[in-house]
Amino acid sequence: MLQPKPIQHPLYELLQDEKIKEFNKKRAAGETCDFSGGHFRGLDLRGINADGLNFSGAYFRAADLRGVDLSNANIEGASFADAKISGVYFPKQVSPEEIRLSVDKGTRVRYR
Repeated sequence: MLQPKPIQHPLYELLQDEKIKEFNKKRAAGETCDFSGGHFRGLDLRGINADGLNFSGAYFRAADLRGVDLSNANIEGASFADAKISGVYFPKQVSPEEIRLSVDKGTRVRYR
């Protein structure tokens, strides 16, 4: 069973503190981090540059992701229970039904 875990990395800490502008600035400078299995419960992540990030198995319960482009992020196995997802651009490998099940029931996202 996948369990959310804290990640020891400065980029992860910026997200935990909801410092999205600083996070995006460091990403633009070439920094990256593996966020697989990360814990993002209840965070306001609007505006995050998620391009190419690995969020596989991550936990986004009640997170605010409105308008985030996840189309090039790996979200396989992530859970979005009760997350705010209005305007989120999901990877095309994820069906709308998978997204709905994850938001409504907390299931882990499966790619087709």
